[in-house]
Amino acid sequence: MPIYEYKAITPDKACDSCRHGFETFQRINEKPLSTCLYCGNKIKKIISWCHSAIVEESEYHAGVKNKIKEYESSGMWSHAAELADKHSKKTKDKNLKIRALENYKKAGYNSDSLAKHSKIND
Repeated sequence: MPIYEYKAITPDKACDSCRHGFETFQRINEKPLSTCLYCGNKIKKIISWCHSAIVEESEYHAGVKNKIKEYESSGMWSHAAELADKHSKKTKDKNLKIRALENYKKAGYNSDSLAKHSKIND
């Protein structure tokens, strides 16, 4: 069953529940509520923000991450670092930027030569 949100039409006459809004389970084919379940005040259905718990990444992005992992597994740190660095600039992915810096260090680059790469918000 879907969850619907309702809020008071006249908040100054409403109870705490409908003044701030409340959620209720309803069948899709049920008529929307018109009065508060607690105080009887007139209410309206509101559009709610949909927050997704699923984050999908593109095939291309997944492929790049897999290639970086492949390079890392083979000990090809400079290849992994360069690919992660370039891709982090395109996607603004801070974690990928940090991964690139770690791989540069593993490849033997000194910290002075990494100074230009250390800005994570590029």
